[in-house]
Amino acid sequence: MNRYTLARTTLLVAFLVFIAGPLDARAQAEPPHVHTDGRVTFSLKAPEARDVALFSWELRAFSEETTVPMTLEADSIWRVTVGPLSPGVYDYWFDMDGLRITDPMGRNVFGQRLGARDYFEIPGPEGTPRHDEWREVSHGAVAIHWYPSKAVGEHRRLHVYTPPGYFENPDRTYPVLYLLHGAGDDDGIWPTLGRANVILDNLIADGKAVPMVLVMPDGMPTVAGEGDRNARRQRMHAVFEQDVLDDLIPYVEARYRIHADRDGRAIAGLSMGGGQSLRIGLGHLDRFAWIGGFSSSTFGLDPVLDPLAARTEQVNEQLQLLWLAIGEDDFLLERHTQFVKRLGELGIDHEYHETEGYHMWSVWRGYLAAFAPRLWHE
Repeated sequence: MNRYTLARTTLLVAFLVFIAGPLDARAQAEPPHVHTDGRVTFSLKAPEARDVALFSWELRAFSEETTVPMTLEADSIWRVTVGPLSPGVYDYWFDMDGLRITDPMGRNVFGQRLGARDYFEIPGPEGTPRHDEWREVSHGAVAIHWYPSKAVGEHRRLHVYTPPGYFENPDRTYPVLYLLHGAGDDDGIWPTLGRANVILDNLIADGKAVPMVLVMPDGMPTVAGEGDRNARRQRMHAVFEQDVLDDLIPYVEARYRIHADRDGRAIAGLSMGGGQSLRIGLGHLDRFAWIGGFSSSTFGLDPVLDPLAARTEQVNEQLQLLWLAIGEDDFLLERHTQFVKRLGELGIDHEYHETEGYHMWSVWRGYLAAFAPRLWHE
C-alpha cells in the first residue's frame, strides 16, 4: 500500500469514526413503548442532564406519586418503566433539572394554558374497547371557529363537533350540548385529551346517545381590572356568562342546524367549567333544560341558588336533568358535597354520583360517557 492510499484510508476511517461517534451518542430515545402486560417504558436523550423525572396526573390512580424518577443508563438515555397500567389515555411530560418539557419523541403533543404536554394510550382488550377508544364506526367532524365577542372585546376560538350524518341530512336539526373545560386548559382540550368526539361517535353508533352537536368554547376570557384572585375570578365568570348568552349562542345558532330552544340545549363542564355550567344553567333556566357538572368547582354559587329557593316548584318543572358527579378522592369533594346538600335542602331535583377517582381526565371522560346518554331521553 503506497503512502497516498494509506493516507486516504486513514482519513476515511477517521471520518467514519467522527460521523458515527461512540455508541452512546448514536443511541436514540423512543416514543413511549407499551408492553403487552400494560407496562410502559419512557425514554429521553439528555446525557448532560442532572435529574430527569416522568410526571403524569393519571399515575395517581395507581400510586400516591405523580412523579417517577428516571435513570440515566449506559447509552446516555434516561429511562423508566411504570405500570402495569389499566387501558386508558394518559397525559405526561418530563421534568428535566426543574424544567418542564414535552417528549421530543412524542407523537401526541398538544398545547394548553399551563404548558404543552403529550399523551399515550393503552388499548382495551380485544373485543371490549374503551368508551373513549377509536373504533370502526361512523365518525363525526370537529371544526374550529373564531367568533367576535362583544362581551370580551376580541375574537375568541371555539371547537364544534357535528355528529355522523350531519352533512348528509341538510333538513335535520340537532340538540346541542355546550361543553366547558377546566382551569388551565382551553377549548381544544375536549376533542384532544378529552376525546369528546370519539366518545360521542361510539355512543351514537351503539344507539346509546341521540346525535347531537357539541360546542366547546374557551371558558377563560381575559378580563381587565384590579382586585384579589377571587374578585378577578368572579369577574371572569361574569364576562364568560355574558359571552355565552349574547355572543356564542347566537353565533353558533346562525351557522349550525341546532335547536334554538331551552329543551334542545344542554350545558355541562368539568371543574371550573362545571361551576360555570351550574352558574349559567341554573341562572338561566329559560335557556337551558339540561345541566351537568363533572367534579365541579362550586365556589361562589350561593348567589345563583338563593333566588331559586322561592320558586323551587317552577325550577323542578323547568329542569329536565341536573346531573352531578365527583370522585371520592377529589380535592373538591368537601365543597361539592356542601353544594349538593344545599340542593337537597332547597328541594331542587338532581342526580348525584360519587365515584372512584381523583380530579383527572380518566374520570371526566367517564362522566361524559355517562351523562350524554341521559340527554333528550325520558
